[in-house]
Amino acid sequence: MRTSKCDMVIVGVGGQGVILISEIIGRAALRAGIPVRAAETHGMAQRGGSVINHTRLGCVYGPMVPEGGADILLALEPAEALRYGRYLSRGGVALVNTKPVLPTTVTTGQFRYPDIEEILAPLRSVARVIAINATEIAERAGNPQTANIVMLGAMSRFMPIEEALLLDALRDSVPGKYIDANVRAFELGKAEVSG
Repeated sequence: MRTSKCDMVIVGVGGQGVILISEIIGRAALRAGIPVRAAETHGMAQRGGSVINHTRLGCVYGPMVPEGGADILLALEPAEALRYGRYLSRGGVALVNTKPVLPTTVTTGQFRYPDIEEILAPLRSVARVIAINATEIAERAGNPQTANIVMLGAMSRFMPIEEALLLDALRDSVPGKYIDANVRAFELGKAEVSG
């Protein structure tokens, strides 16, 4: 039995903007009159550690998305998509930024980072996978730090929240001098997905 309208798991590493995405979605949901529950874990996030956020729209119960229950998995980092792929529901959507953030174990040569296709293949066995080089698109938007907003724009195609409300919440969530680049990033991300 479903207990929510849309369940999302948003993942990345510290500094990529996972929490900002969830704040924007939360604000937009409240403006839409949709109950929203969210929870996050970000231990060691400032050192590039794993960050995970659970956001449930239209849910009156707990904030945690059960494993196999996420309608949408949004990953700002490819290996994090694989790490948390267990949350994806069969038939869900995985939006994955293909630009990796290499851990020190890779940069020091101890381990190799897997090929993107090695990461995406297991996800494709469960869900629709949309791979986006959000970092490159963010550079086109005028600020490479808006890769998270590129991904939010792509995710907007699958959320039951009007785009205008998401953009209003975005404008309320970023400093004024960065709004234009973030709105461009959102639009470019949305354009990457055909529905």
